[in-house]
Amino acid sequence: MSETTDQIIDTNCVPRPYPARTEKLPTTMDNVNAEWLSKTMSYKYPGVVANSMETVELLNSHTTKWRIKVDWNEAGKAAGLPEHLCIKANWSGMFSNVDIHALEARFYHFMAHEMKVPTATCYYADWDDDGSAHGLIILEDLKQRGGKFGHSTQNNSVDLIAENLDGLAKLHGSLWDSDKISVANAPWLQTQMDTPIDSDQVRIMWTWLEENLKDPNFCAIAPKHYVNDPRSLERAYDRLGEIERSLKAPYCIVLGDCHQGNTYILPNGERLWLDWQLVRRGRPWRDLTYFTVGALTIDERRAHHKDLVKQYRSHLIATGAQGVPSFDEIWDQVRIWVMYGIQAWAANMDSWGQNGLPMNERFFCAAEDYGTWKLLGE
Repeated sequence: MSETTDQIIDTNCVPRPYPARTEKLPTTMDNVNAEWLSKTMSYKYPGVVANSMETVELLNSHTTKWRIKVDWNEAGKAAGLPEHLCIKANWSGMFSNVDIHALEARFYHFMAHEMKVPTATCYYADWDDDGSAHGLIILEDLKQRGGKFGHSTQNNSVDLIAENLDGLAKLHGSLWDSDKISVANAPWLQTQMDTPIDSDQVRIMWTWLEENLKDPNFCAIAPKHYVNDPRSLERAYDRLGEIERSLKAPYCIVLGDCHQGNTYILPNGERLWLDWQLVRRGRPWRDLTYFTVGALTIDERRAHHKDLVKQYRSHLIATGAQGVPSFDEIWDQVRIWVMYGIQAWAANMDSWGQNGLPMNERFFCAAEDYGTWKLLGE
């Protein structure tokens, strides 16, 4: 998603939540200070003032995450605003041509409270409604909870992953086949594989796909048929989108980028689900496949994947979800959704915070084991 990519318009734009804000959201950090924070938070919490604001940690990868410490006035304290917060926005200079930041802000504003699983407490979510897709959120500083952030390469027991699938099923069951996520009631929510960020993702990320193909370490684990014909990934991915769009199955909320690195592990071991920049109205097999194939070692997956999918299905039914497909139908979906993980990790840059090579190996191997390429016409 480089700056040279054609602008992707925020076609799902809806009115901003605080019309009293007449100025644009900041597009750089230059003027983000205690004065700005006071004015911004006052749209939701009248009378609050940030007496001071200091940096605790700044993470500027493909999205800016700015941990801050704030001294609030009495109105701020009375409103329950914590001393430690994290501002998340698009101030890194990347991905300004897509709508992911506005979309995440809308999720926290409209839908986070509907989730039956832990999400980060959001104290402010806002976006510009001019089609620019600028958005920001101000969250709790999760480090204050005493847990740890997940990472794509963390080794966890199969039992822990099984427990996590209970949480993932609750996420999907929260609004399973609900009218609340219909196009009419949630016009801001995009439909999985029927929006450019999904359906064109492999083309949007082609620069980084090509970059990884220059890496001999990457090519050593990638299947030769892909290295020799990189566009086969584009064709297979397009076929995956065609299959998804043709289905007539219940929709639910889908996290969209469901790997361990987008979670926070609470002290009790429960996962808090993070990074809703690709949240979708969709079917859950994308999340289920992306999470399990990425979280399990190759040997663990080969030994336990089917049993874990069966457990997930039972957990999903236990949420009250109706019309859940059979295990065989779900397994057929898992086999083809491996391709989503391939295109995602094949374009990953380690500088963004996750180690791509182990994930690529896991997904490439799963595709060979499950016949994914052949199922998608390659």
